[in-house]
Amino acid sequence: MTAQLLVFLIDFFLLSPRFIFFFYIFTMADVAEQTSKLSLAQTVYIDEVAGSDDQAGTEASPLKTALKALEKFGLDAKLLVKKDEEGYKDISGAALKKAKKALEVAAKKAKKLQEQQEKSAAEDQKKAQEHAEMIERARAVVLKEDPALPKAKQIKIRQSVASRGQRVKVSGWVHRLRVQGKDMMFLVLRDGSGFLQCVLTGQLCHSLDAISLTVESTVTVYGVINALPEGKSAPDGHELTADYWELVGKAPEGDEAFNSKVSNDADPSYMLDNRHLVLRTETYAAILRARAQVIKAFRAHYDDRGYTEVTPPCMVQTQVEGGSTLFEFNYYGQKAYLTQSSQLYLETCLPSLGDVFCLAESYRAEKSHTRRHLSEYSHLEAEMAFLDFDQFLDSLEDLICDVIDRVWNDDETRQLIQQLNPTFQPPARPFLRMKYADAIVYLKENDIKKEDGSYYQYGEDIPEAPERAMTDKINRPILLTHFPAHIKAFYMQRCKENPEETESVDVLMPNVGEIVGGSMRMTDLDELLEAYKREGIDPAPYYWYTDQRKYGTSPHGGYGLGVERFLAWLLNRHTVRETTLYPRFTGRCTP
Repeated sequence: MTAQLLVFLIDFFLLSPRFIFFFYIFTMADVAEQTSKLSLAQTVYIDEVAGSDDQAGTEASPLKTALKALEKFGLDAKLLVKKDEEGYKDISGAALKKAKKALEVAAKKAKKLQEQQEKSAAEDQKKAQEHAEMIERARAVVLKEDPALPKAKQIKIRQSVASRGQRVKVSGWVHRLRVQGKDMMFLVLRDGSGFLQCVLTGQLCHSLDAISLTVESTVTVYGVINALPEGKSAPDGHELTADYWELVGKAPEGDEAFNSKVSNDADPSYMLDNRHLVLRTETYAAILRARAQVIKAFRAHYDDRGYTEVTPPCMVQTQVEGGSTLFEFNYYGQKAYLTQSSQLYLETCLPSLGDVFCLAESYRAEKSHTRRHLSEYSHLEAEMAFLDFDQFLDSLEDLICDVIDRVWNDDETRQLIQQLNPTFQPPARPFLRMKYADAIVYLKENDIKKEDGSYYQYGEDIPEAPERAMTDKINRPILLTHFPAHIKAFYMQRCKENPEETESVDVLMPNVGEIVGGSMRMTDLDELLEAYKREGIDPAPYYWYTDQRKYGTSPHGGYGLGVERFLAWLLNRHTVRETTLYPRFTGRCTP
């Protein structure tokens, strides 16, 4: 009975006109709905050549990619693509499939990124909460010095080796900071005289000042200095075990933190703006300390050789090296200049003091951005009486070699030099002596040319680049002598054997070039007056200089040494700007 009923129902529904009618109605309705949806889908224009994904997607403002079209208008959008001059066409199935796949991948990436951001935000919130709780706990920690301990002796870090085993207090800047676990902190202090590692343990690490301590903060630490066991290292081989400490001044954190302001990859101009902070780094502290020792060695050399130090004026009304490099200023209504050189004043001291020297600032208004030029530099100058040119050259070589010996034989200074220039060795002696004419030949034989491809000719000035190329290739100090008179200063003594040349010298060092310039000075009054005339110089302001030939002339010579250039050679610095405290050059007069 049941089987018969089932057959009846099937015949009715499959063969009945009523079923066919209803089936037709429902099918047409579905087709109409789909057609309606298709007609409502937005048409999007894509020009793969001239389109832009920042545009609207219209025919007048087409997009560039199908991916962007699907992102903006959905998967049901009708995409028309233009690839060439044939115009817009329906996107191919393969291209559409590829775009949908890319959209799917992008959606997954976006979802993953969102999840990561939410996770990160949750972690940050958790850390912030933990930090807030830690701050509250830290506020409750109050550090007090134990009155039962021996009174601490205040010392400088340089005295720390001699103070081992005693309770001391040391003040300084936090040079380095390291937290180890929950109950230990390592501080490396710097006070300008050295470095000292300090260890803080227990409650000393839990105070509010401790958990917020930053690099370059100033602190005072109390405790006992003990030698480290074998296998451990720290400055001077010891460390201070702290029993109490105080914060003197906290340095900023975040964007204003010291390590954010000073970094090796920062722009050089930015580093110069922040020179006051850069000076705190180990490299620049070592440079300045080495500079001080080198200057001390120069003074010791002159003292040992019987020279007298004088202090000439820096405000003058005469020129030495040419008017184009003078800094001019108004001196109570009169025209005056910052000195280019103290040479002329040193010469006036010879009759009363004998051999003299000075270490003073000189100023050159040279619009030069080379590695070896400064507008203000430390100028070491000396003048010597009653000697000939060979003796003059000997004294110059003696100066350089003796100063190198003095700093190299001093353990502390040698360590600074080796820190900054590990491969340095005192120069071979004697120095190579080469005449200007021979240098011109050398440049040609070694194919060292001008920028235009031609060779240097006798009588032309040898610029910095070929001069350095020659010095670096020879790789030893050179006393370059006998320059043509017309490329040197008016006061230089002419050679007796060839009046067209001068008894002059430049000292050239590998990697830096010229560091010293000098000469014998004119001794004859009439010759000097003729030199004034030839150079177009009014002799009237130079009356005091001219009188040196009038009131008992003498054979004499002198030189000027650029301290910054000497240091750049000794310490292997790329530029002389690194060897001075606050460099001054074209466009830079701050801080």
